[in-house]
Amino acid sequence: MEDEKIIILYWERNENAIRESQMKYGKYCYAVAYNILHSHEDSEECVNDTWHSAWKTIPPQRPSKLRAFLARITRNIAIDRYRYASAQKRGAEVESVMDEYWECIPNGDAPIADELVLKEAINSFLASLDTRTRVIFMRRYWYSMSVKDIADSMRLSQSHISIILHRTRSKFKDYLTEKGVCI
Repeated sequence: MEDEKIIILYWERNENAIRESQMKYGKYCYAVAYNILHSHEDSEECVNDTWHSAWKTIPPQRPSKLRAFLARITRNIAIDRYRYASAQKRGAEVESVMDEYWECIPNGDAPIADELVLKEAINSFLASLDTRTRVIFMRRYWYSMSVKDIADSMRLSQSHISIILHRTRSKFKDYLTEKGVCI
């Protein structure tokens, strides 16, 4: 079923919206959660929570890209679950990813007043990257894929992926500094 039809089902409060979302995006949302949590049970619970959250937020929201909308919900739920479970040392990959990510965010006295400014800066930076670098960066920092998994999927060595990520983080930090974006 097309995304627009699924969204209409949500707006009509038709429970088939959840079934159609599960059929079309269930495996994708599971992969997003699993890359963060590394637990089948927790990932399945996150996906189930995704459908509930989508039901509560559509309406009033009308996402233009249902896949991205559901992935964002899943990712946020998984990160919240990771934070809750981090005392038990689960999801070490996410901790590593977050540490790498915060390395490239410049510190400054002037905090971002508008989330939109940061969003535009990130989107602009991503658009400036070549396709391969952008895919690698997104897989690591949005989907929380391990360096090994990225290397395997792109048929590159792990050290090559690590170098690309290091250079891209450095460029990202410089870019944000140049744009005056501080967190």
